Amino acid sequence: MSQDAHLSPLVATAYDRLIAAGDVEEDGAQRALVDKFDALNLRLATRRLARKSSSLGWLFGKRDKAATDIRGLYVHGEVGRGKTMLMDLFFANAVIEKKRRAHFNDFMADVHGRVFRVREAIKAGSVKGDDPIPIVAREIADETELLCFDEFSVTDIADAMILGRLFTQLFARGIIMVATSNVAPDDLYRGGLNRDHFLPFIGLLKERVEIVRLGARTDYRQEKTRRLKVYLTPLGPDADAAMDEAWARLTNDDPGSPTTLAVLGRDVAVPRAAKGIARFDFADLCARPLGPSDYLAIAHAFDTVLIDHVPIMDAARRNEAKRFITLIDALYDGQVKLVVSAAAEPDGIYVADSGTEAFEFARTASRLTEMRSQDYSNLGHRGFIVET
Repeated sequence: MSQDAHLSPLVATAYDRLIAAGDVEEDGAQRALVDKFDALNLRLATRRLARKSSSLGWLFGKRDKAATDIRGLYVHGEVGRGKTMLMDLFFANAVIEKKRRAHFNDFMADVHGRVFRVREAIKAGSVKGDDPIPIVAREIADETELLCFDEFSVTDIADAMILGRLFTQLFARGIIMVATSNVAPDDLYRGGLNRDHFLPFIGLLKERVEIVRLGARTDYRQEKTRRLKVYLTPLGPDADAAMDEAWARLTNDDPGSPTTLAVLGRDVAVPRAAKGIARFDFADLCARPLGPSDYLAIAHAFDTVLIDHVPIMDAARRNEAKRFITLIDALYDGQVKLVVSAAAEPDGIYVADSGTEAFEFARTASRLTEMRSQDYSNLGHRGFIVET
C-alpha cells in the first residue's frame, strides 16, 4: 500500500462500498463515526511515519507531537446500531500492522491465563518479581499496538479488579484501544461487588479514549429479526437450514467461534458466538448442570440467542425442563431476542400433567409466544450484573 493510501479515508471508502452494494443504508450517525475512525487512522499513520528514520518521518514527528500520545475510541449505544460493523471496517483498514481484534471476554480469559502462568513462574523462581501484571502487559504490548474490543462489558469481579492495573501499564506502553459496548463507561460494572475499587479504571478510560455514543436512527439487528421466522417447528432439515440462515443474516455471514463466560469462578462454554449473538444446542444449555447465574450471564453477554433442537419433554426429563424454564426466564427478563427450533409449539413442549414443572411451564410457553411478537422484538436488550 502506498504512503498516500495510508493517509486517505480508508474507512469511509469501505463504508461507501457497503452502501453501493446495498448492504447498509446511508446513516448520518454512522457517517460521523466513520469520520472519527478515519481521523484515528490518520493519527496512527502519522505516528508510524514519525517512527521511521527518514526526513519525512522526522518532519511528521516535529509537526504532530500529539501523534505520539493518541487517544482511542469507545463507541457505545443500543444494540443493532452498527457499532461492530464499523469497528470491523476500521480494524480491516487500520494502517498499523501489529493489531488485535477480540471479543472482550476472550481477551480477559487470555489475560487471566497469562497471569496464572507468570505467577507460577514467579513461584518457581524462573521469573523475578512479585507482580505478574507488568510482565503480562509487556507481553501484550510486544505483540500489538492496537487493541480492538467488541462487546466491552465487565460483569466479573476478577476482571474488574485487574483492569485498572493492567490498562495503566498498557496505555503507558503506547497501546491504542478501540472498543464497542452497549453501555457508557459510567455504567460499566454498575451494581457490581466492590465497584468503588473499579471506578479508577473508568477515570483512566475517559482519559485514554474518546467516548462516542452511536445514536443511529435504525436498530439494524431488530430489522433483521423482524424479517426472520424466529420460532421454527417441527424439527428436521428445513428447521436446521432456517436456523443456519438466521445465523448468517444476523451476523452478516460471520462463522463465529467458541467463547467462554466466567461465572462464579467457572467457565460457561458458548459453542458459537459473533457480534453479540450466541448459538447453542438445547443440550448445551439444559442437559448440563447449569443454573440461574449461568443463564443470567448469557442474557447479559448476548442480545440475541439461537437455540437449536428443543425437544418435547415429559416427567422423565423434568430436570431439563426446569433448566429450560429458568433459561427462558433469564432471556425474557433480559429482553434478549430469541430464535429457536423446537419439536412442537410452545404449549406442546412439556407434556407432563403433574408436578411443579407442568404448572411453571405454562408461564414459559406464554413467554415463548410473546418472544415471537413484534412488540417483544421492539424492546431493547437489558443486561444486568451477575455477582461472581
